[in-house]
Amino acid sequence: TLDLLGSTRKVDRWLSTATVQNQQSESTLSDEATVRNAVTSADLSKIGDTPLPWANTATGSAGVVSTIREARNEGHVCRDFTTTRHAYDGIAMFSGQACLTNRGDWLLTAFDRQ
Repeated sequence: TLDLLGSTRKVDRWLSTATVQNQQSESTLSDEATVRNAVTSADLSKIGDTPLPWANTATGSAGVVSTIREARNEGHVCRDFTTTRHAYDGIAMFSGQACLTNRGDWLLTAFDRQ
């Protein structure tokens, strides 16, 4: 065969995969915010043990929060939860926690893949 471009061409693999990694990080952060909003806006007295679906139109990810438990943690109201995340990279289970800050907004303090 005739090698017109040369067989020693180098490809910058870091540059080509760094973009994908950054997109994954951005989509994960967006999904975390969507889950946080679903968990913290849920009326626990009405949903009881009913699964809570969520979807992120920005990333195409979706999932179902299977448990939400509210408790006081060091003087702050916190909600512990478990959820699935269905995304282009697969299906995974996560456990997390969101706590109410002194300013009145909710902060996601944990979101760990199981």
